Amino acid sequence: MNQTLPLTSFSTSLDTRLPLLHLLRPGKYTPMVMRSLTLGIVAGWIGMQVWSLPLWAGAFIVLAALLPVGILKWREDGLRYGTVVMLLSILLTSQGAHSIEHLLQWGQYHLLNWTARQSTGLLSPANGEWVHFIWNWAVLLIIITLIKGGMRNFWSYLLLAVAVAHTFEHTYMMVRYLQVMHELRALGVTTTAQGLPGILGRDGWLARSPFTRGTVLCSVPGLTTAVRLDVHFWWNVLEMSLLAVAGHVFLRRINFRDRSAI
Repeated sequence: MNQTLPLTSFSTSLDTRLPLLHLLRPGKYTPMVMRSLTLGIVAGWIGMQVWSLPLWAGAFIVLAALLPVGILKWREDGLRYGTVVMLLSILLTSQGAHSIEHLLQWGQYHLLNWTARQSTGLLSPANGEWVHFIWNWAVLLIIITLIKGGMRNFWSYLLLAVAVAHTFEHTYMMVRYLQVMHELRALGVTTTAQGLPGILGRDGWLARSPFTRGTVLCSVPGLTTAVRLDVHFWWNVLEMSLLAVAGHVFLRRINFRDRSAI
């Protein structure tokens, strides 16, 4: 048994049917969450109206207002359930927020018919190669830590495989970004090179490579034709879904394991 999980308190605290939802529920922090959310929305709206702050700054103010109560909740998760479950709670919350951002981008592009350049969600400055690169590597390292800490099941290893593939694609895009930026600087061009295609999707490596062109891979719907926004929307849907299932199975397993020992 992993020593970072005090399971005797765990089994009596979490609902064994839906432990994931129980873990994410604010509980006694709900009033504080509502107050922080209201304060953040009001402060963000005032900043946008009075000081003409951009939308992304207003969204950042809301997130900043919610962060302190989030830290309190995660600290309590760590004290009650152990470091591994606390990390799972943090990852689920942050990836959930990340999923909302991807969903907003998808809606802006497909429902509002905005251009791909305009469809940047609420936090447009975060839609850059360095942010994507660091974020996905951080997610991958946390998943590895969770598995080493005891979250081992079929879904966890499938999640790990998807996270590795997703991170590899962002690493490829980061390398391409640095290469193109170097070429642009050599030509004296000061523009940026954000939004370059990766391995998948339209103009990606699979679509352009002589090794894959004309093969069955290019006939898979979207694999070599989807725009970058869609590619990473579906990457995130797949990763978030597997994280939720893997976390649910993990929490139920350690719940029942501890109940059998009582």
